[in-house]
Amino acid sequence: MVTATTRSRPAPRKALDAARQASRLAELFHALSDPTRLRIVAELRQGELCVCNLTGLLDAQQSRLSFHLKTLKDAGLVVDRRAGRWIHYSLVPEAFEEVRLALEELSSAAKASAAACCRR
Repeated sequence: MVTATTRSRPAPRKALDAARQASRLAELFHALSDPTRLRIVAELRQGELCVCNLTGLLDAQQSRLSFHLKTLKDAGLVVDRRAGRWIHYSLVPEAFEEVRLALEELSSAAKASAAACCRR
């Protein structure tokens, strides 16, 4: 008895790269989709802050902030540094550059699409 084996073709490199980029952007935008996390990012724009300072600035419990900071950290938007018993957080500029470039690309595509639509 002869059986044919079927091999699935690997996805083209561009498709894999596009899928990875979409997944990465979804992770970044998810992390930025919460008002509390946006407030944390706004406070961290001024520089590194201890979680104890963030609790006072945002009038939030440390456990609640820890959850949001973990989400931001997991997305690569913030990094932490331990100093004694406190953890200090700061922004990762490269991650925000990723967001900026993605939004710029989407904006350009939307403008081009709108312009093409109106020419018909």
